[in-house]
Amino acid sequence: LEHFYVSPVCSPTRAELLTGRYHPRGGVYSTSRGGERLDLDETTMAEVFRQNGYRTAAFGKWHNGMQYPYHPNGRGFDEFYGFCSGHWGNYFDPVLERNGQIVRGRGYLPDDLTENAIKFIEQNKAGPFFLYLPFNTPHSPMMVPDAWWDKFRDKPLTTSNRYRDRENIDFTRAAYAMCENIDWNVGRLLQKVEKLGLDERTIIIYFSDNGPNNWRWNGNMKGRKGNTDEGGVRSPCIIRWNGAIKSSKIHDITSVMDLLPTLTELTGIDFKPPKPLDGRNIAPLLLGKSDSLGERYLASHWGSRTSIRSNRFRLDDKNRLFDMVSDPGQRTDVSEKYPEIHEKMMLFRQRWEEEVLGELPEKDTRPFPVGHPDFKFTQLPARDAIPHGNIKRSNRWPNCSFFTNWTSADDSITWDVEVLESGMFEAVVYYTCSSKDVGSIITLRFGNEAITATIDRAHDPPLVGALMDRVPRMESYVKDFKPLKIGIITLKEGKGPMVLKAIDVAHERVMDFRLLMLTRVE
Repeated sequence: LEHFYVSPVCSPTRAELLTGRYHPRGGVYSTSRGGERLDLDETTMAEVFRQNGYRTAAFGKWHNGMQYPYHPNGRGFDEFYGFCSGHWGNYFDPVLERNGQIVRGRGYLPDDLTENAIKFIEQNKAGPFFLYLPFNTPHSPMMVPDAWWDKFRDKPLTTSNRYRDRENIDFTRAAYAMCENIDWNVGRLLQKVEKLGLDERTIIIYFSDNGPNNWRWNGNMKGRKGNTDEGGVRSPCIIRWNGAIKSSKIHDITSVMDLLPTLTELTGIDFKPPKPLDGRNIAPLLLGKSDSLGERYLASHWGSRTSIRSNRFRLDDKNRLFDMVSDPGQRTDVSEKYPEIHEKMMLFRQRWEEEVLGELPEKDTRPFPVGHPDFKFTQLPARDAIPHGNIKRSNRWPNCSFFTNWTSADDSITWDVEVLESGMFEAVVYYTCSSKDVGSIITLRFGNEAITATIDRAHDPPLVGALMDRVPRMESYVKDFKPLKIGIITLKEGKGPMVLKAIDVAHERVMDFRLLMLTRVE
């Protein structure tokens, strides 16, 4: 698909893939602190396929909600292995989760995810399956094994971004090394499908979730990740179905939202969406039954910016019009040359923003759910919490951060939660604490119920990440946080703040905090 469009950043694209609808319709407006969550009344692609007899799995970066039923296992996936956050701080033997339970990964993360995908295919080769494999790379931090980095460490680059003065060459080299690793892993996956004799029964789709995450070569398109211009939202997309889809290039504009109605058509599923879709069924283009589906407009939105794309033109967020056929780099404003088209696209954007953005509430009042009766585990990470007092985040980007500088009994960490069903829960905090600070007493409270525990064991590992980072990272470094059982707490159904604080601070600091895990006990 030569002109395939996604969102400028990750969680919106994933929501549009899963639902076939613009991401604001599903409550997705951010990439962290709950704004990445997909509304629970949205129907996902995985739910559709599972309801039609498919075994479903997701391995990798989820980024559409952590606490069940926002969790992948609550959105139609029988199996999940990976992480629910927006980015991850360590790619080598990292802490991950499998179906809600904390586990340790094995080796380089994309390789590990691929191994799990291959195993899933082998286990389900006899029946229909739906596999979602969202790699974490080439998202920063730029961690990549020596075997891949060495191929690019000193390699001269023959192409560059149009804004050459903004490009970090080593960042680009690291991204290329990561992409080389992705190529290898995708190759392993394709070989397994072929070896099992499934290639004529399997539709395979490859694409990215946004434009490049730094200024590097992108075909001289304008913009990058986070931008609503062409370079921020146009993605490679390849669809393969041996024996059914012939080799061709489709030049019509297409969207990640088209994949749900297209796949249900190709697989013969009678899908009647409970809500109107924004995506189109492009099966006629793929199967050679049509040369074009005619004119359409696609909106690209992020933050306060919205641009509109037609088959020929793009209206950018500053009201400039570009002829994308003769000027794919968006260099010349042609709004005066095509005033009627300019006016028509301006009107479409106005109506789109009124309708689609109008579905987002002014304030996100969704609490973080705790204790769903169908799921044993609830993770409440530092990412979703609010620090009070002296407590600080380890980094401005919340997704894979932890809390530090906890120095006073007046400090606290809170989550706005809703306990969905009353019960007893084992509470575990993932912490670090130096030997000189051991002895503080902490309490976890919800409503009238509270438990206390003493941090009686030192655990003070070093920060991880710098050794394998190929360029200095923007995100937080991470540590090997250790689980500390703090007791069994009875949680009553209802809404309110979940509060973690210190009753007594033994020395200078209480602890560094990464995660609260609540596990329902019978």
